[in-house]
Amino acid sequence: MDEARHIRLGIMGFGQTGRQIYELASASPDIAVIAIADVGRADILHYLLQSEARDPRQFRLDGNFIVTDSQRTRLMSIDTPAEMPWDIFDVDMVIDATGIYRTEADMQSHIAGGAPRVLIRTLPEDSIDQIIIPEINGDAADVRDRMISAGSPTTTALCFLLHILSEHFVIECGSMTTVHAYTSDQALQDYAGSDYRRSRSAPKNIIPNGHDAGRWLGHILPSFAGKVHTSTLNVPVQEGCLLDTTLVLDADGVSAEDINEVMRAGAKKFPQSVAVVEDPIVSSDVLGSDFSLLFDVKGTLKAGGHFMKTLGWYETRGHAARLLDVARLYADLDRQAHQQQEAAS
Repeated sequence: MDEARHIRLGIMGFGQTGRQIYELASASPDIAVIAIADVGRADILHYLLQSEARDPRQFRLDGNFIVTDSQRTRLMSIDTPAEMPWDIFDVDMVIDATGIYRTEADMQSHIAGGAPRVLIRTLPEDSIDQIIIPEINGDAADVRDRMISAGSPTTTALCFLLHILSEHFVIECGSMTTVHAYTSDQALQDYAGSDYRRSRSAPKNIIPNGHDAGRWLGHILPSFAGKVHTSTLNVPVQEGCLLDTTLVLDADGVSAEDINEVMRAGAKKFPQSVAVVEDPIVSSDVLGSDFSLLFDVKGTLKAGGHFMKTLGWYETRGHAARLLDVARLYADLDRQAHQQQEAAS
């Protein structure tokens, strides 16, 4: 890959996360979004983008293209990965932002259509080459990887918390509950679905759910495989999530302030992904945040000798930023491989 060349991205799914990826990419000089696949009408997709963007006037609609001063992105009315001809767009990577197409077969459909590499925005359902959070396990990325996950907003927030704390304390086990905004696949009114509780109205109920982070955590942080139970409470808010984590520490002399100090230092180590908030914030205060984790020092509590409870905040925009970081990581690997091939020849 030429060093001066943009990273050429395709996006499947122009829901909230897809729009956030596109908006962040449009402000990044190293990334160009070449095509977007979504079943929605072009004018409605453009309208939704403008309704949420920080600077809506920069996004213009020209037929089936979204246009800015720096790029021109084709909108394709496509419903499934198998329908999308990525090969005609010469993309370097496709980000599947639907949250629906999570299987190996789905990712292979993108590849069969010409995507050199597929990055899904959530955890996979089955086989995957890598689950990558660049600042945590970026060294595990391999130029041969074709099917990649960036985890999920919850998984990434949890991994940053555990990664930072485990460098200073021995964590024996833990339990995480994400108090999570309701999602687009939940029912607005009670409606029979595949799951009893998720068949109930999202805006009217607190709905307990499982969460896959515990299942896949060992792929990102091997020392935590099987040690952290994860679950979800979907609550009647549209945006903004809270990570409620209880950890069992090996030592009994650790104070709440010790935890907070380590997290303050961790925020300095990962300034793009982690921040610490000293104020008594609530969920609406985190909207628009590009951080994967906003650690809440007022929520750190110690119970007994070994139990430590922590709180952290996040929203999907921070995860959209990390997805672009994964794209950059693999673009760097491709560039290095290309340079090695040129040097060898």
